[in-house]
Amino acid sequence: MSQWGFFTAVFLLTLLGTGLFRQLALKVQLLDRPTSRSAHVQPVPVGGGLIIVLLFGAAAVYFHLSGLLAYNQLMIAMAALFIGGVGMLDDFWSLHVAWRVPLQTLAAVWVVAWLGGVGPINMGGVILGNQLILSILAVLALLWLLNLYNFMDGIDGLAGSELLFVTFLSFSLVINSGDQVVSALSATLFSAGAGFLVWNWPPAKLFMGDVGSSFIGFSLGILALFSMQTGSLSVWTWVILLAVFIADASVTLARRYQRGEKWYEGHASHAYQHAARHYKSHRRVTITITGINCLWLAPLAWCSVNWSEAAMYIAVLALAPLVVLAIKLGAGKNN
Repeated sequence: MSQWGFFTAVFLLTLLGTGLFRQLALKVQLLDRPTSRSAHVQPVPVGGGLIIVLLFGAAAVYFHLSGLLAYNQLMIAMAALFIGGVGMLDDFWSLHVAWRVPLQTLAAVWVVAWLGGVGPINMGGVILGNQLILSILAVLALLWLLNLYNFMDGIDGLAGSELLFVTFLSFSLVINSGDQVVSALSATLFSAGAGFLVWNWPPAKLFMGDVGSSFIGFSLGILALFSMQTGSLSVWTWVILLAVFIADASVTLARRYQRGEKWYEGHASHAYQHAARHYKSHRRVTITITGINCLWLAPLAWCSVNWSEAAMYIAVLALAPLVVLAIKLGAGKNN
């Protein structure tokens, strides 16, 4: 099977599998029922991200057997599946944070242990290369990304659209670098995300759930670590690609922490949630964020690759107006 045939098959299998999962979720009443902080008014099937997780796992095994993925990289990919499993348990039984965070931390440590070294970070001309510091930062980044993505999965189509943008750009930026692992895994996630988004586009017929959002955030962190190790992409390029999510989630978390609220408790005070309520449209907010990604962040990501010495400053430039926008939209405020 050709590469394009493989990725087309992933898309079609996700499209079909997600539709079948939706029917099963309706039958067993696996539903996200609206609460006072929900962005939907009718019960919606949840957990559709499981199909993305399963197909990614199958693709990782296939890539390993075909010689593309090394054994340690396969073991790292399995940690992402573990995170998806933890998310699925959370969707079913609402795991307490006392269980959830240690399990997530275990998976992050597993990834860094199997990685065999975290790529250095260029801090504007100063190279951070201490492996102990880099390893700690990598564990914290993986934990932040999986929770960040979960926080930002609150309106129809947003998390799925973000997945398509980030993986399409990561694929495009590394395709000529020889980094076949990141390009293949990015294309797999893009194909699976596209199949899922058909069902999740506003108005959503299915939610991805924690199984999908936590898995995607963690997997993007793994791709970032792989690319940093080979030098195909820097951490700053990934910060730029995820800048909308990083800005909104960080401002929201900082304001909630300042007020003494528990960061892990559910709420509806992100900037994108305020915007969706104000404009009374999930579709409009999702399309606007996609536009910001394509028109503002994509060119800056390209610049960060081609002017790598200035990548940190380009990332700051990318984030600054988005932080201001998040503040203006009331990120972290309860009303």
